Amino acid sequence: MKRERPIYAIGHRNPDTDSICAAICYAHLKNELGMHVLPARAGKLNNESRFALDYFKTPAPLLLTDVYPRVEDVLIDWNLTIRENQNLRDLAAMMRKDGVKSVPVVDDRNYLKGMISVSDMARRYFDELGMQSFSDIKVALLEIQKVIDAKTIVDGDLSGTIQGDVRIAAGSIETVANSVQKNDVIIVGDRIADIMLTCIRKGIACLIVTGNGQIEPQVAEEARKNNVAVLSCACDTYTCARLINQSVPVSSLMRTDVVAFRPTEVLLDIKAQMEKYKHRYYPVVENGKFIGMVTGEKVMVPERTKLILVDHNERSQAVEGVEKAQILEIIDHHRLGGIQTDEPIFTRQDAVGCTCTIIADMHLHRQVPIPPQIAGLMLSAIISDTVLFKSPTCTAHDKEMAQYLAKIAGVDIEEYGLALLKAGSNIDNMGLDDIVKNDMKEFMVGRYRVSISQCPVLDKNQLFQHKEKLLNELETMRGREGFDLSIVMITNVIESYSTLLFCGEPKILLEEAFKQDTSQGLITLPGVMSRKKQVVPPLSEAAKILGA
Repeated sequence: MKRERPIYAIGHRNPDTDSICAAICYAHLKNELGMHVLPARAGKLNNESRFALDYFKTPAPLLLTDVYPRVEDVLIDWNLTIRENQNLRDLAAMMRKDGVKSVPVVDDRNYLKGMISVSDMARRYFDELGMQSFSDIKVALLEIQKVIDAKTIVDGDLSGTIQGDVRIAAGSIETVANSVQKNDVIIVGDRIADIMLTCIRKGIACLIVTGNGQIEPQVAEEARKNNVAVLSCACDTYTCARLINQSVPVSSLMRTDVVAFRPTEVLLDIKAQMEKYKHRYYPVVENGKFIGMVTGEKVMVPERTKLILVDHNERSQAVEGVEKAQILEIIDHHRLGGIQTDEPIFTRQDAVGCTCTIIADMHLHRQVPIPPQIAGLMLSAIISDTVLFKSPTCTAHDKEMAQYLAKIAGVDIEEYGLALLKAGSNIDNMGLDDIVKNDMKEFMVGRYRVSISQCPVLDKNQLFQHKEKLLNELETMRGREGFDLSIVMITNVIESYSTLLFCGEPKILLEEAFKQDTSQGLITLPGVMSRKKQVVPPLSEAAKILGA
């Protein structure tokens, strides 16, 4: 049975607090309304988001580095397996009962050992029209007794494995005497006692009498004397021989050069192998253990990952592989950035300072109660995105909603807000790569691909302690990611200004937009707190003026 795939509510890459909290809180709303939605994130948590989650005792959303369809997304739960020491008759019965043509072979700990199919079994019968040699296959005499459903006439040593071959005693006594070897298993029909005695005296391991045949007293006595087991079965000699061929263990016939996949492999990466081998089913293993099967049909036309995008609507900011996903909804407060969908979807775009303000509204409109934990997370997002209501993106509605949520969460806005911003502003505890990619978003400004990160600070001296190292790290990141211009926006929360560190060729955009000298790789913008309203629009206007 194919596993049900979840729907993910997910924010943008390099997520900020709004992106993280919006995913959690919108998933809560959808689940309360009867839809199964999981919160997810497209990058690691920053210090501010971690503080909010810890304060309100909420686990982090699931990390999705990409949403390309993977093997685990089309995994079929498969309970039908066979142990390597089970015999072919067990396998045939299993295949008939469940209507399958291929079965994974596992050991007692469920480690995949091989695969066996109907074609493997058929090949055995085409290749071995006579009796199969058992000299190099560990087949127990008890296993043969079970397969042919035989009764014991004379006890012998049935506990061991066959050391010789299985033969049919046919022809004259001389012919039998010349062909039978020590430790063989001999099948006889209604033959005279002398032939049976001849076989026993040659040191065979077991005598099988078919057709419910009987043996004379002297044959039984000779068998006991030579420790030879004598069995009697109801089937004829031909049928008995074919059944014995089915007593061999699955391990003797299984294919060990199995094409298997891991659950985390991307489907695009395994299509070539499937097209090469053209099997119907392929086993899936995790740390060597069998966990299920995939079918080529599902891999070639996989079901797409279902996403609800929160706090963004631009493909460049979305999780890797979003073009392969099915977008169900978009909840956002940014400019429209051009994501196209195959069908009409539900969208909610409001000109407010925070996505969680919209999500709180939706709770109220749909009369879904807001638990204190969820209220606290939505409050955290509003405080973060509006920089405690100092950002020009902040609206009266953001403030009203923050007051409402603070009462439910049981916190003081000023006290909690400062603690939250302080947790996110200590860049001394952040790696250089974390700083230059903190809440990083990508924009197309004219013909230029531009990244803008934003990092809040409380102390202006924090910036200058790291300036040269940050510029070097920023240039490294810009070159690696292929941006034309990369900007880190260091926002002083207390004094309400931002300093922009930047690198890349089109610095003329910054000069035109902000009328400042850019030769030092740094400019300071008094009163600038919002990337969305105070940085991106002037850059876009500058690009138009310059024809860039």
